[in-house]
Order: sequence, then C-alpha cells, then structure tokens
Amino acid sequence: MGNALSLTDMPLGIAIHNIEITRGRGRQLARAAGAVAKLIAKEGKLATLRLPSGEVHLVSQNCLATVGQVGNVGVN
Repeated sequence: MGNALSLTDMPLGIAIHNIEITRGRGRQLARAAGAVAKLIAKEGKLATLRLPSGEVHLVSQNCLATVGQVGNVGVN
C-alpha cells in the first residue's frame, strides 16, 4: 500500500503504479500483480513514464499515481 499523489509532487526516478492517463478518469496503467512504472522525466505540463512493458508514455503531471509497487509479486 502506498500514498496516492499527483505526478507533480513526486521526485524523478520513483517507482509508481496505479496511474491515471487522464485526470479524473481512474487509474489505468501498471495495475497488475507485481507491476511497477518509473517516473523518468517532467517537462512542462507532461510527465514521462517507463511502463513495465518498457514502453515510454507521456501523461499530464496532474494525474494521480500510487507510490511503490503492486503487491503479490510472485503471481507473474
């Protein structure tokens, strides 16, 4: 369990999960057991994330995410 914050309030390099793509639409990224994404950059109003698949994704810095990794790592 972790703290949910906007990406604006998180430091670079932090491990996050349960990420919104659009503010207010609900958490949509990195939700599976053991999933973790990394906040790799913040520029202007956008944040760059590296997802568990290796894909790089841009989302608004106003979006919420939960700090840490999804539990139950051994399932995958």
